[in-house]
Amino acid sequence: MTGSLLLVGADSEIGVVTARHLGALGVPVLATTRRPERVAADRPYLDLAHPLNGWMPPADIEAACIFAAVARLQTCDSDPAGSSNVNVGQTVALTETLLRQGIPVLFLSSNQVFDGRVPCVPTDAPLCPISEYGRQKARTEEALGRHIAAGAPVSILRFAKILSPGMPLLRQWASALASGQPISAFVDMMLAPTPVELAAEAIARLMREGARGIYQLTGPRDVSYAALADYLAEQLGADLRLVARVSAASAGMPKGATPRHTTLDSETLRDRYGVAVPDVWAVVDVAVGSCRPARQLDSYGRPE
Repeated sequence: MTGSLLLVGADSEIGVVTARHLGALGVPVLATTRRPERVAADRPYLDLAHPLNGWMPPADIEAACIFAAVARLQTCDSDPAGSSNVNVGQTVALTETLLRQGIPVLFLSSNQVFDGRVPCVPTDAPLCPISEYGRQKARTEEALGRHIAAGAPVSILRFAKILSPGMPLLRQWASALASGQPISAFVDMMLAPTPVELAAEAIARLMREGARGIYQLTGPRDVSYAALADYLAEQLGADLRLVARVSAASAGMPKGATPRHTTLDSETLRDRYGVAVPDVWAVVDVAVGSCRPARQLDSYGRPE
């Protein structure tokens, strides 16, 4: 590889981890930012909330991945026009700009393009979103799918929940449980988490190897957030009665926030590239380990 890889909208955690992963492999990376104070030689400015106005990619880009998106379901639900401008109109326009320069594009999509009624949805299943965010991702996929059908160097990678060791929700729960305070967890919201480092590896593999078509990566099975909270409490030795089970509707979550299943058929990534997500509790153990409160030591250096 003689050129650089372009990560569009790499201010997100998965973007940061992907840039770090590629850097560790010795791959040159340019990661765009929409925050002016972060602009640098390897951090060019690009904000998809604004018109591209003739924007052109830097020279010697070998492939690009589009991370930039309005990803909160609540935001898309409350501002469909503004979020659609970024998630559909600007994203498609950016992709086509890159393709005209001969740059392959990887677009990051979501399990939200499906309704979640069945587990392990195959890559070629008909799109059937029920959330506004899912509908926007589906429209972008349809536009990019036409480029794929025409032979353009475009790939799509669908994720569900990506779990990081520093997940704020787990830290908040761990802090509360350690203090004997109750927490609330959704009994009707599911996750099949993918470790953020593994997500970054998948992105890097697809970009570096010129993949085309549709790929998916999720954990092999779903658990509820309530089950996750129970597991955290058990690992911390907290009273399980501190975990209150509530519905997502009680928190005002928008339509589509509680699919019965979030798993996607990930066999292609496993068989072709050797990338597979471990079972849910193996993934959660890593995140939980980073959320354990620091143990207090007495004056002799012994745990209190």
